[in-house]
Amino acid sequence: MLNRNLFILSIGQIFSFTSPVVSVLLSGIIGAGMTNINYLATLPTALMIVGTAVGSLFASKIMKMKGRKFGFSLASIINSFFSLICAYAVLINSFNLFCIGNLAIGLSVAFAQQYRFAATESVETSNIPKAISLILLLGIVASLLGANIVSVTKDFYITTYVGSYIAMSLLTIIPFFFFLFYQNEDKVDQKEIKSQKTIFQLLSNKNIQLSILSAGVGYTTMSTLMTATPISMKMMHGFSLFSTGIVLQLHVIGMFLPSLITGDLINKFGHKKMIYAGIIIMLSTIATHFVFETYYGYMIGLILLGVGWNFLFVSGTSLLVVSYNKEDKFLAQGLNDFVVFSSQSIGALSAGILLFSTSWKTLNLICLPLLILLLLFSLLNKKN
Repeated sequence: MLNRNLFILSIGQIFSFTSPVVSVLLSGIIGAGMTNINYLATLPTALMIVGTAVGSLFASKIMKMKGRKFGFSLASIINSFFSLICAYAVLINSFNLFCIGNLAIGLSVAFAQQYRFAATESVETSNIPKAISLILLLGIVASLLGANIVSVTKDFYITTYVGSYIAMSLLTIIPFFFFLFYQNEDKVDQKEIKSQKTIFQLLSNKNIQLSILSAGVGYTTMSTLMTATPISMKMMHGFSLFSTGIVLQLHVIGMFLPSLITGDLINKFGHKKMIYAGIIIMLSTIATHFVFETYYGYMIGLILLGVGWNFLFVSGTSLLVVSYNKEDKFLAQGLNDFVVFSSQSIGALSAGILLFSTSWKTLNLICLPLLILLLLFSLLNKKN
């Protein structure tokens, strides 16, 4: 299954995805120190996700016109440059500039999110779930690399965390040099372009609806709880940055480690059963957080949250890829990522407001309706 393109995409995943990990771990804490308005603390994190949502449509269009190679190379440059902008914003204590930097990093992440789709184009149809799982599995390496870079480099400069963003800039430029050797697939011919469906025609497909809803609900729930976790743990319960970082690292491992078997499980049990499993695991997350508001409660809950996200996201992505025609792939992928990451951004934007205005337990309960909605829609969907 492994080939040159898939290898390069794997390298890109390892280094490009250090930026979302670092941003989630640090931006809320840094933001809280830059503004006196508590509920704006998660705004930089949320803007990164907003950038991903908005950028997803542009990423698909640019790669449709210029190819994957151009899009992925451009993303690496943007990611690296605006990591330096964030470092400078921390240095001069500029909340507005820090927000702009995170928004731009989100735009670059929108391109990097297409790694999973590019991976499916590099393998046979039967290996699509495994290819997606491989790319996501390497997120573990990215998370460990990113989290440890934060710890090792945070005091390298006069102002805390400036060194972390400088290190992130160096890491995220590495994929650029590998993508110089990436091989674009053949362009879609004009007949295929003319035969493309409209957005509404794509959304009339029940499987595409389910795939987008599955990934969207998974990401929204995960984003809401993950974004609020560093603030809840460190600022409200007094846990150290090290302890908070351990919980988030284990959460990311929970997100990506199941990818070792998720592809095989999808092939064996089908997409819908894996979606049901993801829903059940996420419900277990909420129950754990509600009953155990302790260090180990956070830890176990965040691990379960990661596993549940993995099942919902991989199942949704795999179902999407096998539900559209080749000529519609860029439209379907762009639409999927726009909806999914827009939902994620809503979760991240609301996390700080809901956490400060209610409580950690209430924030978890607010996620229940989304999971129930996905369960009902999946039960009513007779396909797949």
